[in-house]
Amino acid sequence: MDKILSIIVFLPALGALLLTFVPKARKDDLRSIGFFWTLLIFLVSLYLPLKFVSNAEFQFEEQYSWVDSIASADDAGAPSYHLGLDGISLFLVLLTTFITPIALLGAWKYIGERVKEFLIAMLVLETGMLGALLALDFILFYVFWEVMLIPMYLIIGMWGGPRKVYAALKFFLFTLAGSVLMFLAIIYLCSTVGTYDFALMREMVGAGEPFFLGPHFQTARMFIFFAFVLSFAIKVPLFPLHTWLPDAHVEAPTPGSVILAAVLLKLGTYGLLRFAIPLFPLEVREYGIIVAALAVIGIIYGALMSLAQTDMKKLVAYSSVSHLGYVVLGLFALGIYTGASNDIEGTVSAIALSGSMYIMLGHGLSTGALFLLVGMLYERKHTRLMSDYGGIAKLMPRFTAIFVIVTLSSIGLPGTNGFIGEFLVLLGTFQANRWLAAFASIGVILGAVYMLRLVQKVFFGPLKQETSHGLTDVSPRELATLFPILALIVIMGVAPQPFLSRMEPALERVANDLKRSGNAKVNAEEAVKPGATGDLILNAQAHIAPSPAED
Repeated sequence: MDKILSIIVFLPALGALLLTFVPKARKDDLRSIGFFWTLLIFLVSLYLPLKFVSNAEFQFEEQYSWVDSIASADDAGAPSYHLGLDGISLFLVLLTTFITPIALLGAWKYIGERVKEFLIAMLVLETGMLGALLALDFILFYVFWEVMLIPMYLIIGMWGGPRKVYAALKFFLFTLAGSVLMFLAIIYLCSTVGTYDFALMREMVGAGEPFFLGPHFQTARMFIFFAFVLSFAIKVPLFPLHTWLPDAHVEAPTPGSVILAAVLLKLGTYGLLRFAIPLFPLEVREYGIIVAALAVIGIIYGALMSLAQTDMKKLVAYSSVSHLGYVVLGLFALGIYTGASNDIEGTVSAIALSGSMYIMLGHGLSTGALFLLVGMLYERKHTRLMSDYGGIAKLMPRFTAIFVIVTLSSIGLPGTNGFIGEFLVLLGTFQANRWLAAFASIGVILGAVYMLRLVQKVFFGPLKQETSHGLTDVSPRELATLFPILALIVIMGVAPQPFLSRMEPALERVANDLKRSGNAKVNAEEAVKPGATGDLILNAQAHIAPSPAED
């Protein structure tokens, strides 16, 4: 299907436009249109895995001239509308289209005021997320990155809890600070290299030219690398840049928390994997230990903070800081490699990268489900404090069973989706640096402690008389919301290979490029020759798109 990526990206925006013609008073009609439109987007997105070929190349590519007036001197690298999909972005796109209708269905009655505006914000947010996952041009990526910011700010600030304005403003300022860093890095990098196209830059690095800014730009490369890392680390969020997340989660409405946990946070780890790591392999090797150490600190810190919480939603929020620390640790496994064998290091990186990707997907499902479940309890009792519950398994047996399954997924029980990712990350990290792996494994133990403590306090023990009022078991709508997630939790746990086989070629390419960079030599004279960068761009273009004669 031609232009399938553009169709998927802009279908949510089209839905938002259609909703503007529906009267505000028809709330149920607005909810139905919003839900079925997002469900349609998910069904359309299923075309991607059906036609996807398991290799390391970008597929379904679309590229059109966009801003020729700011082309480089040789006209080789003007910003363009460039979309593409590979094994790294495939399942994150599917996660986005899958979780959005579930978030809307799970909180059908949660949003009672300004329903029309809320649904429009959610659809615009979905377009921003999908566009950021598919953009291969730096300026286009930045545009979609900023598109995500405003709808989420409004969702928290207009439909959130008592401290919604504070939480929304904090989220906005943190994310905006990261965006400014990213924008400055993009402008310097692209204007120096001579292209705004990520695919071209990747070809340059993959061809053994990781020093494409020249040997005299080593300091500049370091600053650009850290600008990207800081920008994406804020979105993850990586310790100590995490402080906006608990406030945003606690104050956001349930659908906002679900989207924030399941997808938006993954845009940070996706940015690291897509841009920062492939384009700066030498900096990953040199400074990766710093990022990995912060990830391990975040794993333990997030787990300890979760253990100290009395608010269920805040507990799940801090658990995200811990779980996503494993993702970042896996991404930078090669940066902490202490072995002497070059034959092993590529394997180390590939294993850890696969684990990081799998945690991204698994965390999106399990944590999204936890926020849905906590939101359903809140709708019944209007409290999230664990002390206000107790023994409710007697009143809500089906709900309790679902909560326990999702909890086991979150703590990484074998047979669930949570186990595969954490196992691969810890295995890859152990081969790279045993001490960091040992400290990171503490988070696994603490994760079991705080999640099982949550289950015990809320669902088991003696039933409090004051707790029982108003509590009903899971409704058919809630069951329909949760069942697809439960099914995927089990499928991903017992049959991971269909997922791993599609993402591994793209991840192995990143790992191989990182390995190859370790033996790269700098030829100072060639790197600073006039036109050397332009020659690299033309060579990369020839590699990506063969000439008509070759066709």
